Amino acid sequence: MAHSYGGRRSIGRTLSEEEKQNMPKITKQLVLRIFSYLKPYKLHLFIVFLAIIASSVLGVLPSILTGKMIDEGLYNKNLDVLIQLVIISFFVMLLSNLISAVETYVNTWVAQHIAFDMKNQMYAHLQKMPQKFFTSNQQGEIITRMTSDISGVQSVISGTMSSIFSNVCTIVVTTVALLQKNWVLALIGVSLIPLLSVPTINVGKRRWKIATKTQEQSDKMNGILNETLSVSGQQLTKIFTREQQDLKKYTDTNRECMRLTIKERMAGMWFWRVMGVLNGMNPLIIYLLGGIMIIKFGITSLTVGDITVIVTLLSRLYRPVEQLFGIQVDIVRSMALFVRIFEYYDMPVDIESPPDAIKPQSAQGHVEFKDVHFRYTQDKEILSGISFELKPGRSVALVGTSGAGKSTIAGLIPRLYDVTSGQVLFDGIDVRQLDLKFLRSNIAIVTQESYLFNSTVRENLLFAKEDATEQEIISACKDANIHDFIMTLPDGYDTLVGNRGFKLSGGEKQRISIARAILKDPCLLILDEATSSLDSISEYAIQQALEPLLSGRTSLIIAHRLSTIMAADEIIVLKNGIIDQRGTHSELLKKGGTYKVLYDTQFRRELIQDL
Repeated sequence: MAHSYGGRRSIGRTLSEEEKQNMPKITKQLVLRIFSYLKPYKLHLFIVFLAIIASSVLGVLPSILTGKMIDEGLYNKNLDVLIQLVIISFFVMLLSNLISAVETYVNTWVAQHIAFDMKNQMYAHLQKMPQKFFTSNQQGEIITRMTSDISGVQSVISGTMSSIFSNVCTIVVTTVALLQKNWVLALIGVSLIPLLSVPTINVGKRRWKIATKTQEQSDKMNGILNETLSVSGQQLTKIFTREQQDLKKYTDTNRECMRLTIKERMAGMWFWRVMGVLNGMNPLIIYLLGGIMIIKFGITSLTVGDITVIVTLLSRLYRPVEQLFGIQVDIVRSMALFVRIFEYYDMPVDIESPPDAIKPQSAQGHVEFKDVHFRYTQDKEILSGISFELKPGRSVALVGTSGAGKSTIAGLIPRLYDVTSGQVLFDGIDVRQLDLKFLRSNIAIVTQESYLFNSTVRENLLFAKEDATEQEIISACKDANIHDFIMTLPDGYDTLVGNRGFKLSGGEKQRISIARAILKDPCLLILDEATSSLDSISEYAIQQALEPLLSGRTSLIIAHRLSTIMAADEIIVLKNGIIDQRGTHSELLKKGGTYKVLYDTQFRRELIQDL
């Protein structure tokens, strides 16, 4: 019955201040929603609960059989009975462990499948979220919901739920067995458990608070290490000769962490020693009282074996009782996980195909903006009354200062965003009425920052057309002026490009992106600042790669190179979200105004550099 010092620590679990402030409201709807994920596995869960009940019942049998061994075997000196009881005890323990193994497997299987379902549901839901969701939420937060939170739910199902049921079953079955042996000793023994357990809660909470502060200091130390010992951090430290100041900052934090760790280890030390003595006295009290009842009062219904059984069974009650003391913490944290996940599930999908979506047989790439207004937030309008037409086989260039709304216009066509008011038409149909997959499959976008997945060159190209033949891949890469370079790589098209394509230069990544767009063969091409961050040599190579892609294709070009803009059928000048000017290159130069200013300050400088 004696209980270890370390075992008492679990009682001190408590909610942090942040958890208390954000404590979820447990409603009937929330509980029913949680159980909806368990419903498909109700048969498996029923097996788990049966196994837990069986394990709880079998768990008390070895103690009861031990009592019989003492009374009927040892005390009566009956070797045959003793051997029988030992054999029975062995098979009971074997059966109990087999059932426990089955329960663990089924429980784990259910938890893994529920996590599997939830991850798939979350991923599918996040795929449908609009672009603004990803631009307004931190990537780490999104990934945490997908990984840590759902993994936490898995632990709730495989750990918390089964633990609660198991602890309750153990307490009930053990209490019943105790009462059957001797209700007086059973009640005395059971009554001592809360008297010894409850006082430890406050001490445990104090340790928990100190441990939380210790962790905060440890996190602070890690932060200092990450900042000052990184490549950029240590360079900055050397340049500004901040070594001593950083060392002092680290030393002070390290000292506080050490002080708190000592304080945590020593917190309630004497209290635990006293409690350890009291715990050790419990079996002594039961033996004393049992002895008095047998020796002094001559109670024949109570035997030495019964007293041993009662002492052993009482020790089984401590751990379940202690764990149930922290049940509120487990439940609150479990509910908080589900609430966080449901918050994402419940985010509306603003951009999706309508139920009666139109899916034409083919696409021409005719784009028309009609009095388009757009805002990311209510307090600022990005586009105001934008109207223009991009006919099949023609090209329109968008120019303007940063923040004028050029990229926003490009994002409205494939419905990365939806207009606030007005219409964007694709082949004469409002894009909001078209099948979303049809719309986007006919549009290719080459952006300033080319994104490559951490896979091979081939797999990155096949992202545009997964059934592309080898000849189609090579042809697209030749058109993009990148095939010869790929063939110099160690594994050619099967060379890994690294995370975000870090093994390649900016120009090489951009040409692979162009090859990917060529492979898609879209009817509408959008170039969004495709070469603005590259050196002139890489820019020239990419310009050569763009020519076959632009030839005879409907294209929307956001200013990136003067020669492309000059050749556009129409140039639209944006200023503060409105169309300030429009016309051909020569027409706009004659008019003066914003375009001529841009030309004089930016484009003419590029011409001089090219010369």
